[in-house]
Amino acid sequence: MTPDLAQDISGWAVGTPGPMAGGPLVRVRREVGAPGPGELLVEVEACGVCRTDLHLAEGDLAPHRPATVPGHEIVGRVLAAGEGVTRFTAGDRVGGAWLRGTCGVCRYCRLGRENLCPASVYTGWDADGGFAERTLLPADYVYPLPGAADPAQLAPLLCAGIIGYRALRRSDLQPGGRLGVYGFGASAHLAAQVALAEGAAVHVLTRSAAARDLALALGASSARDAYDEPPEPLDAAVLFAPVGDLVPVALAALDRGGTLAVAGIHLTDIPALNYQRHLFQERNLRSVTSNTRQDGADFLATATRIGLHATVTRYPLAQADRALTALSADHVNGAAVLLP
Repeated sequence: MTPDLAQDISGWAVGTPGPMAGGPLVRVRREVGAPGPGELLVEVEACGVCRTDLHLAEGDLAPHRPATVPGHEIVGRVLAAGEGVTRFTAGDRVGGAWLRGTCGVCRYCRLGRENLCPASVYTGWDADGGFAERTLLPADYVYPLPGAADPAQLAPLLCAGIIGYRALRRSDLQPGGRLGVYGFGASAHLAAQVALAEGAAVHVLTRSAAARDLALALGASSARDAYDEPPEPLDAAVLFAPVGDLVPVALAALDRGGTLAVAGIHLTDIPALNYQRHLFQERNLRSVTSNTRQDGADFLATATRIGLHATVTRYPLAQADRALTALSADHVNGAAVLLP
């Protein structure tokens, strides 16, 4: 490790959580030093803006530590590798994602379900993330990324894409099936492309007219308001909007044996469900919790194979607060990405 790697870098941190109008995101300068054992020092090229970052800033998710730098869709170049790191060397492009660490020994980790590890930790929640010029990442939890690709295109894949992919798999959508997508932001517009590539008929239900236009441009069979009925019964559905009121709406749209997967880490309260209308005939309701590293590897391989394209709005790092404000107002079509 080289001593002069330590730098006083610029970034953003969550101050006092609350509505974006109150300015919960504040500018900070702090030192990022040389990587410790098992770590990488990464110069950030791009960082996606995830709705989870908004939940942390606005207090929907309780902070795990004070003044944490958010951001967990990180694309960057390795500046230095810490002791014991053999997978990466200086100059490699890597991606840092939400899942940052697990215990590796609990029953969930041993069963390949590390997303459920009680000791799991997360980038931008338990440790500083990518709303900064540099960051430290654990080498065992980052992904190798193509060096020639546009970093702004890669960034949304690292959470929005991975979580959307896991939600799609949790919905048990079969090839050629009928999928409902409720909400159509960063994660949904990527998951929909995977479903379309696998032959699904995709019906998008969202309140944003611009998002409905994007859905149709990507090949969706229909695009309607969030509370409308889809034009045909659904074999599977994924709820991306953090709106509990939509759970009974989506369940009622399922055909017999259909599954609704709820993709978000935060959801407003779900109204009372009627057993006969919403769950009978073997309809299923499932949550989605984080992801495994295998989910990430499988999704990134799929994204390359199908030529997945992210619709992005680019913001300079200095406007991270504006990006989160736009996201809170549903004014971002596709994904927002910060560029240092």
